[in-house]
Amino acid sequence: MRHIFVNLKRFDVPRSLGGICPNEDVSAWTRSVIDAAVEAKLGRMEDVEVTFFFPESMVPVALAQHARYNADAVRSLTIGCQSVFRKDVQPGGNFGAFTTNLPAAAAKAMGCRWALIAHSEERADKHEILCAYDPQILEDPKKANQAYAAEDGIFAQEVTRALERGMDVVFCVGETAAERGDGRFEEQKPRIIDVLKRQLGALKGTEALLEGRQLWIGYEPVWAIGPGKTPPDAPYIAFVSDAIKKILREEIGMDIPVVYGGGLKKENAAAISAVDTVDGGLVALTKFTQPVAFEPAGLKEIIDEYMEEYER
Repeated sequence: MRHIFVNLKRFDVPRSLGGICPNEDVSAWTRSVIDAAVEAKLGRMEDVEVTFFFPESMVPVALAQHARYNADAVRSLTIGCQSVFRKDVQPGGNFGAFTTNLPAAAAKAMGCRWALIAHSEERADKHEILCAYDPQILEDPKKANQAYAAEDGIFAQEVTRALERGMDVVFCVGETAAERGDGRFEEQKPRIIDVLKRQLGALKGTEALLEGRQLWIGYEPVWAIGPGKTPPDAPYIAFVSDAIKKILREEIGMDIPVVYGGGLKKENAAAISAVDTVDGGLVALTKFTQPVAFEPAGLKEIIDEYMEEYER
């Protein structure tokens, strides 16, 4: 089974306000995405599942539209949220005074099945906050490692909160250009492994929560993300995805699937599908020329290219 995850980032902001939603009526556009996915039969596929991660304001609209269809029409089409807060509501405890944050209980109550945690943009946000408090983090390796440890601890809490609520999780990891460093690929490999081990260490202790739940890893080479960037080639992706699986076998004793999230597109879908240690993809955009966009028809083309190679 393959899985294609779609992160719709800030599609709750129309273009007139500086965002990338092509419709001034964001709710109408949200419904159209679900309708187009169902019409393209993305909910009836046998060998691949599709999950949309919507911004919080779009989740109820997406779930309501999803619920309009019979179960067979959306059996392989699910909805998730973009991370959850590190703390959660508990009976007899905090009733939920987490203003501006999304507790896992609230995501579960909305009907979210999945949570996308530690996406590269969420990692950057946490790091920027710590650097604002202590700018020396940017220059002092010891302080940088302390900051990363604090961030990884927060992500570990987020994963735990989602799993405790019975949600499935995509946990994102990946190296920046600075972390990868210069030199030949052989010289970069140990540095990449060090970053992955540190980030994946956040999953230690989650084993007991994984019974009946799904945990997937989204590999994001941060240095390759964005319009105009050059994605890594298949050997690079094969090395990293294999390394992730080996690290997780050592750390938590489980085989965890890995999806590629550094710009899965129609042009590279077949090549990535041919990598044995990659189990799907994480898509954000389907159109990379201005104005950049996500188009359901483009998603279908990506999936078709990916699955054509996979089924050979």
